[in-house]
Amino acid sequence: MGISRGSTYYTPRPVPSVNLALMHRVDELHLEYPFAGSRMLQGLLIGEGYKVGRLHVRTLMKRMGIEAIYRRPNTSKSVLGHKIYPYLLRKLSVTRPNQVWAMDITYIPMARGFVYLAAVIDWFTRRVLSWRLSITLETDFCIEAVEEALARHGKPDIFNTDQGSQFTSIAFTQVLKDAEIAISMDGRGAWRDNVFVERLWRTIKYEEVYLHAYSNVPEARAAIGKYLIFYNTKRPHSSLDGQTPDQVYFNVQQPVPSAA
Repeated sequence: MGISRGSTYYTPRPVPSVNLALMHRVDELHLEYPFAGSRMLQGLLIGEGYKVGRLHVRTLMKRMGIEAIYRRPNTSKSVLGHKIYPYLLRKLSVTRPNQVWAMDITYIPMARGFVYLAAVIDWFTRRVLSWRLSITLETDFCIEAVEEALARHGKPDIFNTDQGSQFTSIAFTQVLKDAEIAISMDGRGAWRDNVFVERLWRTIKYEEVYLHAYSNVPEARAAIGKYLIFYNTKRPHSSLDGQTPDQVYFNVQQPVPSAA
């Protein structure tokens, strides 16, 4: 048609407000009932007055990067070229900072739209070592968070994630291999394997995200960054005997229960 490819761009369509409201509610229900799949979530939504089909719920869950979390046979096909690594934390006694790090991604709703939050945490102290926001589920922002954590805090013995495509990608695992870090991955759909990160998401959403309607990505980044500073430096944790993650991470002499 005589149109230059270099002068033609695709402008993504905004997500309809009805879908954004549904996604926000699905996210809340997923925190309350992590075992609920698309069928159960559809039933819960219909019970609240929403008119929504199961296929639509499934599509929204996929877009949000969430799934029902329960143990089941791993019948899904892995991404070509992506290796799944064994889970290394079962029966392991975690007794010090930088022994085990974990990473995950979660959906963050805004007033109009949404972003994804990735964070690296120290398993023993619950300290958030680095984090990134992204408007897509590409691997790059996860790699950036890992590289920052390594540059600022050294390296762990073991790095644990789920089996998401971002974490099984060659680009991501190569960063850990180059640093000579043992790679550990949860059983598919087994949320308890990475329970400390799941607890972090619940804390962030109920204490920060759900209390605000971020108008744009910079506002979300600033607010979440401010909260995570509070989380690391001032928020006491019952599992850390009332201490903050920073107190335990930088002062390992103080006694705290082992993270198992």
